[in-house]
Amino acid sequence: MARKKTLEIAKPTIAEVLEQFLADQAKRLAAGTLAQYENIVGLLEDCLNGYASNSLDKAEEELFDRHYNARGTKHREFCEVFGPEHILSNVGEFLGYFMIRKVMAGKDTLRAAGTVTKKLAKWLAEKGYVEAEEAEFAAEQGGDAARELPEAADLAADINDFTDGQERAQVGSTIEGHFTLTRVDPGKVWLDEMISGLKIGPVEIPEKITRRCKTGWTISGSVERAGNRWRIVEAWNVYPR
Repeated sequence: MARKKTLEIAKPTIAEVLEQFLADQAKRLAAGTLAQYENIVGLLEDCLNGYASNSLDKAEEELFDRHYNARGTKHREFCEVFGPEHILSNVGEFLGYFMIRKVMAGKDTLRAAGTVTKKLAKWLAEKGYVEAEEAEFAAEQGGDAARELPEAADLAADINDFTDGQERAQVGSTIEGHFTLTRVDPGKVWLDEMISGLKIGPVEIPEKITRRCKTGWTISGSVERAGNRWRIVEAWNVYPR
């Protein structure tokens, strides 16, 4: 959906639309589930307020800066300036970065992030705030995240359990970064370091862990070379593709 060139505060704003979404959900959800929805929507707002301004064009950036830098009661966050057309274009960052890197979330919360995003995308289309095609794509992202984010969290935990207590090789042999899984065999994986393109592997890890690995996923952490062998030293996070 093409963005409207907003030169003033949107009517309605993202914050107002998300409040409307939660009000509609309150009519059908049990209290516990509603609380989960409220938590995820709050995290989405935090993500938008913190990162969505990076994708603004010049006119939008000027509008945002004017209100964000205002003092006192005139100060506005991103979600208090822009309209709902900015929500779904930032879903990828919310699910693929923010929930993994910035939120200390358990698997239930990670799963809920995908589920709530999927419901929100469909609701936005039903209300006419976004085009159906854009909502469908975001709903697919939410559905994938509901399944894959908990799986990725399990993989990161399994790798760290496996590597915990390993003796480190000589200083200078460790490479830290983001590594894409390019091949997975039972008990072995191959990696590409995302910035340098360095090809690493085979890396031996237990077969039960490789069953969780999926090509295209990214591991942030460190690997090291000991002689002719590579090994994963630590996994900070795992990102589904």
